Amino acid sequence: MSSAQFSVLYSTLSPVLKRLTLAASVALAVAACGTVGADFSAPNNVAGIDGGYRHLPAQQGASAARLPAQWWSVFGDATLNHLEQTALSDNPGLKAAGQRLLQARAQAGVTRSEQGVQVGVSTAVSNSRSSANSSQGIAFGHQSISGNNYEVGASLSYEVDLFGRLRRMVEASDAQVLASEADRDGVLLLLSSQVATTYWQLRGLDAEIAILKGALATRHETEDLITARFNAGLSNELDTSRARIERANAQADLHEVQRQRNQLEHSLATLVGASPTSITLSAADDGALPQPPVIPVGLPASLLAQRPDLAGSVASLRAANAQIGVAESAFYPSVSLTGDFGFASESLRDLAKGGSRQFNIGPLALSLPIFDGGRNKANLAVAKARYDEAVDNHETRLLTALREVEDALSDVQEKQEQGQAQAQAKAAAARAYLVARARYDRGVSNYLDVTDAERSALTADRAAVQIDTQRLLAAVSVARALGAGWQPSAQLAAVAQVNAKPVK
Repeated sequence: MSSAQFSVLYSTLSPVLKRLTLAASVALAVAACGTVGADFSAPNNVAGIDGGYRHLPAQQGASAARLPAQWWSVFGDATLNHLEQTALSDNPGLKAAGQRLLQARAQAGVTRSEQGVQVGVSTAVSNSRSSANSSQGIAFGHQSISGNNYEVGASLSYEVDLFGRLRRMVEASDAQVLASEADRDGVLLLLSSQVATTYWQLRGLDAEIAILKGALATRHETEDLITARFNAGLSNELDTSRARIERANAQADLHEVQRQRNQLEHSLATLVGASPTSITLSAADDGALPQPPVIPVGLPASLLAQRPDLAGSVASLRAANAQIGVAESAFYPSVSLTGDFGFASESLRDLAKGGSRQFNIGPLALSLPIFDGGRNKANLAVAKARYDEAVDNHETRLLTALREVEDALSDVQEKQEQGQAQAQAKAAAARAYLVARARYDRGVSNYLDVTDAERSALTADRAAVQIDTQRLLAAVSVARALGAGWQPSAQLAAVAQVNAKPVK
């Protein structure tokens, strides 16, 4: 088609477009008259949530500040900071969660597009010949009709959202986007807590390895000493065997702890999105563990704004509530407007001429369900039941979140007291070993007392390190249960507000 022909086509199209635009404008004005379904209200808090936490430390106020977004920085460990940053940028599971969010956003765009006018352009070329012996051919004196046909045109369709069905569909789709965003943030929170948990478990094993290496060196010296005493006739073979057994047991324990450490190192590599052979973490020089940081707790009522899973649950509630409106819209009339405009001609050069113009505006179709065998009523019942289920599931998630916080705070409290008691046991065991060794050297007691005291001292040392590790893990659990410094988007934060009763 030449530019001149296109100009003629466009100038001819304008009046028709004006008519279509006017009809669409009228339809849009009518569509603003109402919306099916009830507007969403966020659910009430669970009874008792406005109080404080039962196991909150007395020295920590309930209105403490929230954790920073990079919550792991409160531990003050440079290696942990590097691992967390690497995991957030390279972990494939987190990337997959991001792709699911992109899918939800794209699907919301598909749903939103149904609110607008749908316009399409088509062209066609055909060649046809009718039968000379058909009734039409006989009417024309046994003449057949043949020739080419060229067509170009545009079509328009628009559903008048008279009762808000499309608006409820868009609302549900947008809420699903927010739920997917919360799911992505939940994966991020879980990943960061898994990295921190695995890292401190590994550092705890490093501390145990340091203890076992020290114990193994001591047992080597003891075995050499007992063997020398036996060779000099100052000891018996039973003492030599016991010394050898204790040395072998310490060596076996060391290999077992090293095996566990290797597995944790492999897990860390997987969490940060790297091959298990590509990461090697060197142990700390002294193997000492830091003191766990104080995690700001806040009030139970603020938990919805701190945890992405709870905010996502509210977003899912919003989507389920909107779906009730979509189901209700099936009981009301649906109105659609269609139209088409174009040119058709046997000759391509006559295609853009005014005589080749063809168009159709309408119909402005209205359909109303009369009898459907109860299908629409059943669909509405399904939508309401799904919403009620979502409300109950949300309450379950909220109660679970509260339990997780209380469990973590209880761990912090009890592990601190357990650590204090274990420190006394450690000191007593060390003293008992010194006494038993001194008595054996003076010949007052046998070597069995030394091995028992030595074994008890090693057990107490390892138990103390394990409790220190569990205290660090408890701090991680508190941070995770409280949302680990999660910062929601403005839209998700608005959905998660809790100040009204759920719509039933």
